[in-house]
Amino acid sequence: MKKINHLTEGSILKSLLKLSGPIIFANILQTAYQLTDTFWVGRLGSVAVAAVSVSFPIIFLIVSLGGGLAMAGSILVSQYKGKEDNKAVNYIALQTLSAVFFVSVILAFLGFELSSLFVSLMNVKENVFRDAVLYLKFSFIGMIFTFIYMTFQALMRGVGDVKTPMFIVLGTVLLNFILDPLFIFGYKFIPSFGVVGAALSTIGTQMLATIIALFILIKGKHQISLSFQHLKFDWGLIKKMFKLGFPTSIEQSTRALSMTVMIFLVSAFGTIALASYGIGSRILMFVIIPAMGLSMATSTLVGQNIGANKIKRAEKITHLSAFISFFLLSTIGFFLFVFAKELSEIFIPNDREAILSSAQFVRIMAVSFGFIGIQMSLNGLFRGSGNTKIPMILSIISLWFLRIPLAYFLSKYTSLKEIGIWLSFPISNVLSAILIFFWFMNGTWKNKKLIKEIKIVRKEKTML
Repeated sequence: MKKINHLTEGSILKSLLKLSGPIIFANILQTAYQLTDTFWVGRLGSVAVAAVSVSFPIIFLIVSLGGGLAMAGSILVSQYKGKEDNKAVNYIALQTLSAVFFVSVILAFLGFELSSLFVSLMNVKENVFRDAVLYLKFSFIGMIFTFIYMTFQALMRGVGDVKTPMFIVLGTVLLNFILDPLFIFGYKFIPSFGVVGAALSTIGTQMLATIIALFILIKGKHQISLSFQHLKFDWGLIKKMFKLGFPTSIEQSTRALSMTVMIFLVSAFGTIALASYGIGSRILMFVIIPAMGLSMATSTLVGQNIGANKIKRAEKITHLSAFISFFLLSTIGFFLFVFAKELSEIFIPNDREAILSSAQFVRIMAVSFGFIGIQMSLNGLFRGSGNTKIPMILSIISLWFLRIPLAYFLSKYTSLKEIGIWLSFPISNVLSAILIFFWFMNGTWKNKKLIKEIKIVRKEKTML
């Protein structure tokens, strides 16, 4: 009896919730992972925190550059899973992991060698420079494991298994919370490594997660089965995957760079404005977690249903995802608008001016949270259908043609000052949501025939 693929049959709402729930929880755990490092490193003092903070944008940028291949693998795996071609799923998974490993080794080596240059470009003080370089060097060593596990998550998401990666992340978060203080401060026979200890803890937990991930894939009991016995690079396929994933890398990189530009704009208005922006940005990162989960779930569902040639169902999935995301983020936005001051007090308990300024920023942003939800759900549709260029173009328009120019003009050439920067967020969010909605309604995404464009040519000796 043929096994039913519940992601291409039955209740759409149930499928969305089944996929997005574990993804949202895993994203929250990843945020907790970062907060754990900050918590323990903070016990070393402000210099240590500054060293880690300086390194984060560089690491984020490099991971963004390499993340496109993982996304390409996820898209192809989801479409071939929907087509019920399990041999192609296994073949693409192996080729994706091989290509990602190759790229991660190159990026890790270059990053390690150029760490001093990267930190010097950030123009940090002398007392921060050494720790920042050391932390960055060790982080680049561990980047190979980061990339492989990120690819494992993407591939498993492509076949609809989001629980297995979630449980692994849960284990690594708990382990990281234990290892961080041991490596940072030392204990008995374990020496004190200081800031580097946080990087060592991350390397250890990511290495363990990668070993577990590869074991799961080789065992083949979770819808993907790998065998490295007859591994041979399919350069034609990998080249096409690079082409498919490159727009996602550019999209994520432009987001990372835009964050840096916005910080430069805000810093011109003093410490209070910078603190307000920092608080608002952190709140925004938490707010978009559910929208991100729905976007990833939409991408998987759309990919599988397009692979199964169920275009109408893919369209219905997107409508429902966008509605849920708009309603959910609008509700969150309403409560944040009402309690913005109280929330700001949690971050800055003793500075009334900073509390009022950050509360103002949060309130201004909150009115457009629902439109962010629409954007992210529709981006999920475009990625799942293989139209990765569209989210890239929309991201560039939203950030570099709308938000940043608006922020610059309103803050520099009007009396609004930093409030002009705050206003650029809701204006760009609403305009971007309208633009992406019309692009979706245009329906050109339906014409993308990804699994016909990318032919899987494989010989039996290389097949799994």
